Amino acid sequence: MPQPQELILNINAGSSCRGITMKDYMKQIFLMILLCGSVVGCVVIDHSMEPTLEAQASWVVLPILNHTATPQAGRRAEAITQALLHSAGVENLQRYPAVFQDDLLLLGSDTQLFETALKWAKEKKVRYAMTGTVDEWRYKVGIDGEPAVGVSLRLLDLDTDQVVWSAVGGQSGWSREAVSAVAQKLIKRLLDQVSLST
Repeated sequence: MPQPQELILNINAGSSCRGITMKDYMKQIFLMILLCGSVVGCVVIDHSMEPTLEAQASWVVLPILNHTATPQAGRRAEAITQALLHSAGVENLQRYPAVFQDDLLLLGSDTQLFETALKWAKEKKVRYAMTGTVDEWRYKVGIDGEPAVGVSLRLLDLDTDQVVWSAVGGQSGWSREAVSAVAQKLIKRLLDQVSLST
């Protein structure tokens, strides 16, 4: 039986150890790392304590403010958030009236749109309101052009005017992925931290 030093020398020399050369072994390791990376991607998430909320209560998705140079990124995040909340079991879910978006030119900014929609939600006696910001929604500059998304979400209890949950995250994908697909994965991961009681 060869001593450990002899075995290392033999492998480094490119000879076969149990039928696999060091070059083949390194290829297998590289492929495993690549495969793991492609499944996971790059994700960073922070969130507050996990609340338990009433799924049967009235919910609304308020404007998600767009802090990016990408037009309509906030509206896209709202649509994804609404669909994911509904699929998670929130049945009494609505979105602020679309006419408020038409008035955006008159209102002047996303912040004023948010204030108008919040006032509307309180008048409608809605219990929970989901809002937030989009901080990144783009394809990175470079050869691969990977999609990158950054989102923060806040859940407001409109009965108490308190933030009952918040989360922030960023995720990048691979060059063949759509920004919207990366955003959906990220927003789903954020919303997975909210428990709904039935």
